[in-house]
Amino acid sequence: MYYGYKYRLNPPEALTETLLHHVDTCRQLYNHVLYKLNETDEIPARYKVKGQLPDLKSWWDDLNDVHSKVLQMVVKRVYDNLSTLRAQKENGRAVGMLKWKPPQEYRSLTYNQSGFELKNTSGRPVLRLSKIGEIPIHLHRDIPENATIKQVTVKREPTGEWYATFGIDVDEATSEKPENPRDVVGIDVGIVKYAHDTDGTAVESPDFSDERERLERAQRNLSRKERGSNNWEDQREMVARRHADLKRKRRDFLHKLSNYYAREYDLVAVEDLDAKGLIELPGNSRNRAGASWGTFLRMLEYKCEREGTHFVAVDPGGTTKECASCGTETDKPLWVREHSCPSCGFVADRDANASWNILSRGLDKVGVGHSESPPVETALPTDTTSVSAKRVVETGSPTLKERTASAVSE
Repeated sequence: MYYGYKYRLNPPEALTETLLHHVDTCRQLYNHVLYKLNETDEIPARYKVKGQLPDLKSWWDDLNDVHSKVLQMVVKRVYDNLSTLRAQKENGRAVGMLKWKPPQEYRSLTYNQSGFELKNTSGRPVLRLSKIGEIPIHLHRDIPENATIKQVTVKREPTGEWYATFGIDVDEATSEKPENPRDVVGIDVGIVKYAHDTDGTAVESPDFSDERERLERAQRNLSRKERGSNNWEDQREMVARRHADLKRKRRDFLHKLSNYYAREYDLVAVEDLDAKGLIELPGNSRNRAGASWGTFLRMLEYKCEREGTHFVAVDPGGTTKECASCGTETDKPLWVREHSCPSCGFVADRDANASWNILSRGLDKVGVGHSESPPVETALPTDTTSVSAKRVVETGSPTLKERTASAVSE
C-alpha cells in the first residue's frame, strides 16, 4: 500500500536560502509552462513539454541549479492541475483558467525516484537532496523496513517551518475483508454530537473555542499593522501558527476517532455526504466547515482498507426522517432532538435512530443479513445527555454487536 510519512526538517540558514531559491525557480518554470500552453491552440502531450527542458537550460541558467527530476515534476504539476480543472468542468462546475503562481502560493518541490537519500551521519539522520545538500531531519517514527521510498516533497509552511513528506510503497498484503462481518456499526455525524453510532457511543465535537479566539485576536492585530512591514510579517507568522495549531488539534481528533472505528469493527457504515455542498448551504456554515466531515470520511475509508474493514457509504437521504423500527417517515425540524414514531410508538434519540438506518442500508448494500427486530434496546434514551465516548446499553438487553452477530450466523 502507498502511504505518506511527514517529518520536520531543520535546515540551517544557508540551506534555507538554497531551498527558497529552488522553490522560486520551480515557481517561475510553472508559470513559464502555463504561459506556453495558453499560447497554443492544442495542448501538447506532457512528455513533449518535458523534452523541451534541456533546451530551456541553455538560456535559463537558474534551471541548471535544480535537479532534473524536480523540473519534470513541475511540468507534471501543471498538467495535473489542468486535469483537475477539466474534471470539474465536466461535472458542471463553472471554472476559469489556471492562474500564474505568486511567491506566497508556491512553496514546495518534489524529488521523484532519484535525487534524494536518507542518511545517518554520526547518529544524526539527515535528508540529502541533490544540488541542495544534507538537511537535518527529525524522524519521530521509523519508516517500515519493507517500504520503498518513491518520492519526497519538501514544503515550507506559512509558519516558516520546513517539512518533508515521503511517498512510500509498503510491500505488504492487504488484509482480507471478512465475508460475514460480525462486529458492525453505523455512524451518524453531526455538529453537537460529532459521531453517534449504533452501539450507543456518542462523541461530542471537540471544543476549539479557545483556539479560535486566539486566532481571531491574532487576525485583528494583523489588520492593524502596515502591510509589508517587519511587524506585519511577524504578526502574519503568528496568524499562521494559530491556524496550524487549530488544524493540528482537529486532525489529531479525526485520526484517533477514525482509527478506533477502523480497528474495532468488521464493517463501518456511514453517510455518503457531500461535505462541500453542505458548507455552501446558508446558515451555520462555519460549524459545518469546522466539523471536517469530508476529511473524517476520507481518513476512515483508507484506514478501513488498511485494516481489512468493510467501509460502506450509503445514501443519506431520509435517514433522520425514517423510523428505524417500522420505516415510517416523519418530518422533524433540526431543533427536535427526539425521534417519536406516530405509527409504531418507537421513541429514541434523533441521532441514534439515524445511525440505525445508516447501518441497515449499509448491511443491505453489502448483502449481509441482519435482524429485522426494532432497535429499541440499544437506542439512546431521550432524556440522556450525551457526553464524550458515552456507551449506553440497557441492563439485560443484547448489544447491537451481539444481535447482529446472531443474525449473521443464522
